[in-house]
Amino acid sequence: MHVSAIIAAGGRGVRFGGTLPKQFLLLGGRTILQRSVDAILSSDCITDLVVALPSDLVASVPEYLRDRTKPIAVVEGGARRQDSVANAFEIVSARADVVVIHDAARPFVTADLIARTVDAAVEHGAAIAALAATDTVKRADAGGVIQQTIPRTEIFLAQTPQAFRTSVLRDALARAGSARDATDEAALAERAGHPVRLVEGDRGNLKITTTDDLMMAERLVGASDGRGEQTRLRIGNGYDLHRLVPGRPLILGGVTIPFEKGLDGHSDADAVCHAVTDAILGAAGAGDIGRHFPDTDAAWKGADSMVLLKRAAEIVASAGFAVVNVDVVVIAERPKLVPFLEAMRANLSRAMGIAPGDVSVKGKTNERVDSMGAGDSIAVHAVALVSRK
Repeated sequence: MHVSAIIAAGGRGVRFGGTLPKQFLLLGGRTILQRSVDAILSSDCITDLVVALPSDLVASVPEYLRDRTKPIAVVEGGARRQDSVANAFEIVSARADVVVIHDAARPFVTADLIARTVDAAVEHGAAIAALAATDTVKRADAGGVIQQTIPRTEIFLAQTPQAFRTSVLRDALARAGSARDATDEAALAERAGHPVRLVEGDRGNLKITTTDDLMMAERLVGASDGRGEQTRLRIGNGYDLHRLVPGRPLILGGVTIPFEKGLDGHSDADAVCHAVTDAILGAAGAGDIGRHFPDTDAAWKGADSMVLLKRAAEIVASAGFAVVNVDVVVIAERPKLVPFLEAMRANLSRAMGIAPGDVSVKGKTNERVDSMGAGDSIAVHAVALVSRK
């Protein structure tokens, strides 16, 4: 099933105040929008993503919206939320069976909530995450005089994600017209005559609307592992070594290097990718390359190790971590690697969804000592830093 996501980030955050739209404020070292993007992309349900940005920011797309493990497109937002969503929907993949819409201001959405909302939309056509009201609900007039006590069993507080079969959302947007009082797509679907199913929401799925909300979000980020902000960073080490043999291509960091020998292995034997894969998995406490891609499995015979690294980055994201930076040392007597290091950096950064400046690749010799120094093998050491989301 093809599920496309839309993140509505085109607003100016008028209720929040300030000169910078709230979705671009920092929260624990990452913008609110980046956290929402990371959360959506880490969901196994989501195939691709469209982000609606303020018009003056479309020309300077942030780095975290580029070169991710899943396709991302950016569109100009509109004057209203529904305009932004409509602009994004215009470029949603024609293959999409379901479209998920999420607010940029909800950075703590979980993969479980996304999955449950998508499943309900597949079954019922449209679904939204919502919380049952726990307080007594009153309806008052403009003067603040209570007119009615509403049974709270009938009241639900809408959240995002909201998910729709593509045909349902298309019809809802087409019928929206000039409606200005619709605050979400579920309301448009209701008006178009489509039933919308409620899915139990998540009280941790906070929407940042005011400065008090931001302060609460900062406390949540700082306490996310129960020990405070300083323990959110984790380090992982990776190591790999392969023999050099005739008749194999030499592939390092996704770059095929002209040489008379190549690395021997079950996959393409890209030792750089293997070491980095182990480093990021280890930092997240998510096992190692042998656990996820065992050399006893014929499926990985001759596999492209850049694909394995991309999958490892997705596993790390699903475990609740983001890769911060990676440092790699390649130990090889021959060939000289300097001409290929920048291409390796670019490939690794693309696979992990981080900026090239957050990846370092260095070439060293082993001073003619042991098998590496004799030119019979190549070894790679990698260190990765990850941050809890």
